[in-house]
Amino acid sequence: MADCACQGNAKDDLDLTMLSVVFEAHANDPGALIPILQETQAILGYLPESALREIARQRDIPLSEVYGVASFYTQFHQEPRGETIVKICHGTACHVAGAPEITRAITEELGVGVGETSEDMRFTVEGVACIGCCGLAPVVVIGDQTHGAVDGASARKLAKQLTRKATR
Repeated sequence: MADCACQGNAKDDLDLTMLSVVFEAHANDPGALIPILQETQAILGYLPESALREIARQRDIPLSEVYGVASFYTQFHQEPRGETIVKICHGTACHVAGAPEITRAITEELGVGVGETSEDMRFTVEGVACIGCCGLAPVVVIGDQTHGAVDGASARKLAKQLTRKATR
């Protein structure tokens, strides 16, 4: 791709007609790029290259501008994500309290590295800069549940519970 760092994706042969409602809702708002990206991601689950290209085309703006916004904000994802998101805090308090050990335990149990999604699309593991629960350090967020004062053993237990749920 000549004008942005987007990578081609074999899974990117999506039917984007379902996005017409998004484009129509924001047709008269030239500053609606972020809401359009948010709504597109809500519909598709992520922002594939074809969707970024369609947004650029519909908005009549350079693809590089769309990609720049989509890649700047951590809320946006250009790759499909797992059904369950596991966030491991690596902020200062969590790091000092054992985040590296927790990360090792979770990634070993799930077989998924930080920043990766399992092949079966069940798990995505993310290292995050701060969750904002420093008093509970170290912290792991699984889906929408926050787990504080996690150690290596409890991290392994949490991961094993996830894998058991996934096999049911």
